[in-house]
Amino acid sequence: MNAIIIDDELTFVAILKKLCDEIPDLNIVATFENATEAIKYLNKQEVDLIFLDMHLPDFTGFEFIQTLKNQPKIIVISSDSKLAITAFEYECIVDYIEKPVKLSRLKKSIEKLEKSFNDEDFEADAGDFVDDVEDVENTLFININKKLIKIDIQNINIVVAKGDYIYIKTEDKNHIVHASMKKILDKLPNSTFMKVHRSYIINLKKIDEIEENVIYIGKNVIPLSKLVKPQLISRLNIL
Repeated sequence: MNAIIIDDELTFVAILKKLCDEIPDLNIVATFENATEAIKYLNKQEVDLIFLDMHLPDFTGFEFIQTLKNQPKIIVISSDSKLAITAFEYECIVDYIEKPVKLSRLKKSIEKLEKSFNDEDFEADAGDFVDDVEDVENTLFININKKLIKIDIQNINIVVAKGDYIYIKTEDKNHIVHASMKKILDKLPNSTFMKVHRSYIINLKKIDEIEENVIYIGKNVIPLSKLVKPQLISRLNIL
């Protein structure tokens, strides 16, 4: 896995490179002190991963991400924890680590990244046998390998979009379906389900906690769009 580091703190860059040397198959191929030089490099070379500081001399980290035509995976490493919530809204960002970085935390982040690569491979393979969604009253029937599998709508916790596929996460199982978010949202009752982020639909009855711009449903951490938050709050029975 080839990676680059973009950070203007040279001492930290040296420390991070040493930590990365401890992780098998992770190669730091270049480092940059500013976004401009990194963009020039990325226009010519492809990498699998970027370690990105959010406060750069010429761009913010978010501005840098928006300039990328082909977005590799990004692990944000910053001392500003307030940016973590916004980082959740970018699909290319797989993790957010606060400085100083420990090797154990970095390893967990790389494991998370590798899992995301595996999930994408699985989604591509699933395309041959996952087709459509049909609704019958309080159930969804998903067509998998020419079999109609029934899902109780009320058991759906969240729906997550990834590319041309969606994950339907229920109480006890996950399903992958080749469909759009709009199509799934049309199949779900408006009284119970709501799109809270461009990539997330939630079952309002399953919400455990809302903190800042994050929703917790069981072990799932769901980003909440700032624009949608007032609408969500208005739909909840709040004392």
